[in-house]
Amino acid sequence: MNTVYEKIKEEFGVEDRICRLAEKCDKAVKPVFDKIDRIRDYNQLKVLRSMQKNGLAERHFNFSTGYGYADIGREMLDRIYADAFGCEDALVRSQFISGTHALSVALFGILRPGDTVVSVTGKPYDTLEEVLGIRGEKDEGSLMDFGVKYRQVDLLPDGEPDFDAIAREVKGAKLAIMQRSRGYSLRDAISVETLLKIAAAVKEASPDTAVMCDNCYGEFVDTAEPVGGGVDYIVGSLIKNPGGGLALTGGYIAGKAEYVRKCANRLTAPGLGRHVGASVGTTRSMIQGFYFAPHIVSESLKGAVFTAKLFEMLGYDTSPAFDAERSDIVQTVTFRSPEKLSEFCRMVQKAAPVDSDAVPVADDMPGYEAQVIMAAGNFVQGSSIEFSADGPMIPPYTAFMQGGLTYFNVKLGAILAADALEKL
Repeated sequence: MNTVYEKIKEEFGVEDRICRLAEKCDKAVKPVFDKIDRIRDYNQLKVLRSMQKNGLAERHFNFSTGYGYADIGREMLDRIYADAFGCEDALVRSQFISGTHALSVALFGILRPGDTVVSVTGKPYDTLEEVLGIRGEKDEGSLMDFGVKYRQVDLLPDGEPDFDAIAREVKGAKLAIMQRSRGYSLRDAISVETLLKIAAAVKEASPDTAVMCDNCYGEFVDTAEPVGGGVDYIVGSLIKNPGGGLALTGGYIAGKAEYVRKCANRLTAPGLGRHVGASVGTTRSMIQGFYFAPHIVSESLKGAVFTAKLFEMLGYDTSPAFDAERSDIVQTVTFRSPEKLSEFCRMVQKAAPVDSDAVPVADDMPGYEAQVIMAAGNFVQGSSIEFSADGPMIPPYTAFMQGGLTYFNVKLGAILAADALEKL
């Protein structure tokens, strides 16, 4: 047996059978890893060239205070993102406190009273429901409070877009929104190719309707991002994929210049837009995190692939399957038992570098309808590109695992979880 597995047995008391299954997984996943490596290298080149072509220099790491006027590092960060993502402009700011905040700015920046927004990939992620106003208290500042109407087109039973319904519902709408990742649903993440087809269908049916894509969890999983070709702008969080585990906070909006400008006015104030916002020392970690992001995403994907294969061998339902095409870093394992979901999360926490002795328990979380259990022993609070797992405490009791700064850390968590579940 591999000496690493002998050490895992010694340190954690893992059963010999689980370690031998893990060794079988190592061989089975190698062809999938080869493909992940090719995508990583392509994206690494893309990011590296964006930094070289835009002339990134040490002076750009200096930080601004106060209003942040003429912050050349902040401006460089915007250009690097725009170039790497192949779009006209980008707004990358530490003032975005989360992906939900960036998405909220991206919606309020474009929509006005009386406008209609259509979600064309089904119900959006839980935390966006209160932003839209389809859940939560009235008069709390949602889009619905401001007179914005909401419509929704669900995916077909097979998970494919309902193009006929999309063409019907987007007519006259100001904005169509798409969500790349699955959120707390069991549907597959939507590929870049399919997102572009959806955007084309929207534009064909309603040329004046803008198209936004929630790109959270999806950056650098493929060789292209879902921008251009009908997608007007994309939105994401820096404590997910593009922050590379180094960004301490932040988010981005990237796409056509006119939409980025309007969103900048919403983030700060009309007339100020992108020209203010002190970086206060965050620029270096944001740029360096972006540099590391293609590699870190590949480590996360390898961890997800290994976890899927190991739990498939143990008889659990996983999504995606270990050798399936992926469009985000999220891996699900369905347990059909609250005890098993809790145990899985406890073992992910046990494998963490930070707070490994903490015991996750389900509780109420801001923005979520059901109680959620969350495991995340991370260096940055809530950083989904680091190794974490969570899930709503409702049937079928599915764990949503994401991230991993190193493949081995995810692998260890999966092995500890598999061993603990077999001993229940």
